[in-house]
Amino acid sequence: MNLPTWITVSRLLGVPLLLVLLQAPTVPQRWWAMTIFVVAAGTDWLDGYLARRLNQVTELGKFLDPLVDKLLVLAPLLMLVELNQVPAWGVFLIVAREITIAGWRVNPALQGGAVPGANLWGKAKTVVQIAAIALLMAPLPLAWELPRQVLFWLAVVLTLWSGLLYLWPQFQNQVHVED
Repeated sequence: MNLPTWITVSRLLGVPLLLVLLQAPTVPQRWWAMTIFVVAAGTDWLDGYLARRLNQVTELGKFLDPLVDKLLVLAPLLMLVELNQVPAWGVFLIVAREITIAGWRVNPALQGGAVPGANLWGKAKTVVQIAAIALLMAPLPLAWELPRQVLFWLAVVLTLWSGLLYLWPQFQNQVHVED
Protein backbone atom coordinates (compact mmCIF):
# COMPACT_ATOMS: atom_id res chain seq x y z
CA MET A 1 0.00 0.00 0.00
CA ASN A 2 1.21 3.48 -0.82
CA LEU A 3 1.04 6.68 1.27
CA PRO A 4 -2.29 7.97 -0.16
CA THR A 5 -3.95 4.60 0.53
CA TRP A 6 -2.58 4.59 4.10
CA ILE A 7 -4.08 8.03 4.61
CA THR A 8 -7.44 6.72 3.36
CA VAL A 9 -7.23 3.77 5.77
CA SER A 10 -6.39 6.13 8.64
CA ARG A 11 -9.60 8.04 7.83
CA LEU A 12 -11.50 4.77 8.10
CA LEU A 13 -10.02 4.15 11.56
CA GLY A 14 -11.63 7.38 12.74
CA VAL A 15 -15.15 6.06 12.06
CA PRO A 16 -15.42 3.65 15.02
CA LEU A 17 -13.88 6.28 17.27
CA LEU A 18 -16.63 8.72 16.22
CA LEU A 19 -19.26 6.11 17.01
CA VAL A 20 -17.83 5.53 20.48
CA LEU A 21 -17.50 9.23 21.26
CA LEU A 22 -21.07 9.97 20.14
CA GLN A 23 -22.67 6.98 21.90
CA ALA A 24 -23.52 8.93 25.08
CA PRO A 25 -21.49 12.06 24.55
CA THR A 26 -20.27 14.47 27.15
CA VAL A 27 -19.33 18.00 26.09
CA PRO A 28 -15.61 17.13 25.77
CA GLN A 29 -16.45 13.96 23.81
CA ARG A 30 -18.52 15.99 21.35
CA TRP A 31 -15.62 18.40 20.82
CA TRP A 32 -13.25 15.46 20.31
CA ALA A 33 -15.68 13.82 17.87
CA MET A 34 -16.03 17.03 15.89
CA THR A 35 -12.26 17.54 15.78
CA ILE A 36 -11.60 13.96 14.66
CA PHE A 37 -14.32 14.27 12.04
CA VAL A 38 -12.96 17.53 10.60
CA VAL A 39 -9.37 16.22 10.55
CA ALA A 40 -10.49 12.95 8.92
CA ALA A 41 -12.56 14.84 6.37
CA GLY A 42 -9.52 16.97 5.57
CA THR A 43 -7.45 13.89 4.81
CA ASP A 44 -9.83 13.15 1.92
CA TRP A 45 -8.38 16.10 0.06
CA LEU A 46 -4.84 15.17 1.13
CA ASP A 47 -4.91 11.55 -0.06
CA GLY A 48 -6.34 12.54 -3.44
CA TYR A 49 -3.79 15.32 -3.87
CA LEU A 50 -0.88 13.03 -2.96
CA ALA A 51 -2.11 10.20 -5.18
CA ARG A 52 -2.19 12.51 -8.19
CA ARG A 53 0.96 14.47 -7.29
CA LEU A 54 3.06 11.35 -6.60
CA ASN A 55 1.49 9.44 -9.50
CA GLN A 56 0.23 6.81 -7.03
CA VAL A 57 -3.40 6.47 -8.12
CA THR A 58 -4.33 2.80 -7.63
CA GLU A 59 -7.42 0.70 -8.17
CA LEU A 60 -7.50 0.00 -4.42
CA GLY A 61 -7.38 3.72 -3.69
CA LYS A 62 -10.12 4.47 -6.23
CA PHE A 63 -12.28 1.83 -4.56
CA LEU A 64 -11.52 2.67 -0.92
CA ASP A 65 -11.64 6.47 -1.06
CA PRO A 66 -15.35 6.92 -1.90
CA LEU A 67 -16.31 4.02 0.40
CA VAL A 68 -14.45 5.52 3.35
CA ASP A 69 -15.90 8.95 2.57
CA LYS A 70 -19.42 7.55 2.77
CA LEU A 71 -18.73 5.74 6.05
CA LEU A 72 -17.17 8.88 7.52
CA VAL A 73 -20.30 10.91 6.69
CA LEU A 74 -22.98 8.31 7.39
CA ALA A 75 -21.70 7.08 10.78
CA PRO A 76 -21.99 10.43 12.57
CA LEU A 77 -25.27 11.19 10.81
CA LEU A 78 -26.74 7.97 12.20
CA MET A 79 -25.50 8.88 15.67
CA LEU A 80 -27.06 12.34 15.28
CA VAL A 81 -30.39 10.62 14.55
CA GLU A 82 -29.98 8.63 17.77
CA LEU A 83 -29.24 11.88 19.63
CA ASN A 84 -32.46 13.39 18.17
CA GLN A 85 -30.56 16.17 16.41
CA VAL A 86 -31.67 15.33 12.88
CA PRO A 87 -34.68 13.39 11.59
CA ALA A 88 -34.12 9.86 10.35
CA TRP A 89 -35.95 10.56 7.09
CA GLY A 90 -33.49 13.35 6.22
CA VAL A 91 -30.57 11.01 6.83
CA PHE A 92 -32.37 8.29 4.84
CA LEU A 93 -32.46 10.60 1.80
CA ILE A 94 -28.70 11.06 2.08
CA VAL A 95 -28.10 7.31 2.56
CA ALA A 96 -30.37 6.45 -0.39
CA ARG A 97 -28.50 8.83 -2.70
CA GLU A 98 -25.09 7.59 -1.60
CA ILE A 99 -26.04 3.92 -2.06
CA THR A 100 -27.58 4.64 -5.46
CA ILE A 101 -24.50 6.45 -6.76
CA ALA A 102 -22.14 3.83 -5.30
CA GLY A 103 -24.18 1.04 -6.89
CA TRP A 104 -24.21 2.83 -10.22
CA ARG A 105 -20.43 3.26 -10.12
CA VAL A 106 -19.64 -0.39 -9.43
CA ASN A 107 -22.09 -1.88 -11.93
CA PRO A 108 -20.29 -2.14 -15.31
CA ALA A 109 -23.59 -2.74 -17.11
CA LEU A 110 -24.81 0.70 -16.05
CA GLN A 111 -21.59 2.61 -16.56
CA GLY A 112 -21.58 2.69 -20.36
CA GLY A 113 -17.87 3.53 -20.35
CA ALA A 114 -15.78 5.48 -17.92
CA VAL A 115 -17.29 6.38 -14.58
CA PRO A 116 -17.52 10.14 -14.26
CA GLY A 117 -15.87 11.71 -11.25
CA ALA A 118 -17.46 14.14 -8.87
CA ASN A 119 -18.64 17.37 -10.43
CA LEU A 120 -18.86 20.80 -8.83
CA TRP A 121 -22.23 19.97 -7.25
CA GLY A 122 -20.84 16.75 -5.76
CA LYS A 123 -17.94 18.67 -4.26
CA ALA A 124 -20.29 21.35 -2.89
CA LYS A 125 -22.45 18.59 -1.41
CA THR A 126 -19.45 17.13 0.37
CA VAL A 127 -18.32 20.47 1.82
CA VAL A 128 -21.82 21.32 3.07
CA GLN A 129 -22.29 17.82 4.54
CA ILE A 130 -19.00 18.11 6.42
CA ALA A 131 -19.84 21.59 7.72
CA ALA A 132 -23.34 20.53 8.79
CA ILE A 133 -22.13 17.39 10.56
CA ALA A 134 -19.31 19.27 12.31
CA LEU A 135 -21.72 21.94 13.57
CA LEU A 136 -24.24 19.33 14.67
CA MET A 137 -21.60 17.41 16.62
CA ALA A 138 -20.23 20.51 18.34
CA PRO A 139 -21.86 21.29 21.70
CA LEU A 140 -22.84 24.82 20.74
CA PRO A 141 -25.33 27.15 22.46
CA LEU A 142 -29.00 26.99 21.52
CA ALA A 143 -28.59 30.06 19.28
CA TRP A 144 -26.75 27.79 16.82
CA GLU A 145 -29.68 25.38 16.41
CA LEU A 146 -31.32 27.17 13.46
CA PRO A 147 -28.07 27.59 11.47
CA ARG A 148 -27.22 23.92 12.12
CA GLN A 149 -30.62 22.75 10.92
CA VAL A 150 -30.54 25.03 7.86
CA LEU A 151 -27.11 23.67 6.95
CA PHE A 152 -28.28 20.08 7.46
CA TRP A 153 -31.27 20.57 5.14
CA LEU A 154 -29.09 22.37 2.61
CA ALA A 155 -26.84 19.29 2.70
CA VAL A 156 -29.87 17.05 2.05
CA VAL A 157 -30.97 19.20 -0.90
CA LEU A 158 -27.46 19.37 -2.38
CA THR A 159 -27.06 15.63 -1.88
CA LEU A 160 -30.22 14.89 -3.85
CA TRP A 161 -29.49 17.54 -6.49
CA SER A 162 -25.93 16.36 -7.10
CA GLY A 163 -27.16 12.77 -7.32
CA LEU A 164 -29.76 13.72 -9.89
CA LEU A 165 -27.21 15.67 -11.93
CA TYR A 166 -24.83 12.69 -11.77
CA LEU A 167 -27.42 10.09 -12.77
CA TRP A 168 -29.40 12.02 -15.36
CA PRO A 169 -26.77 11.89 -18.15
CA GLN A 170 -26.00 8.28 -17.26
CA PHE A 171 -29.68 7.40 -17.49
CA GLN A 172 -30.04 9.28 -20.78
CA ASN A 173 -27.10 7.32 -22.22
CA GLN A 174 -28.74 4.05 -21.17
CA VAL A 175 -32.06 5.04 -22.77
CA HIS A 176 -30.35 5.91 -26.06
CA VAL A 177 -28.30 2.70 -26.07
CA GLU A 178 -31.44 0.59 -25.61
CA ASP A 179 -33.39 2.38 -28.41
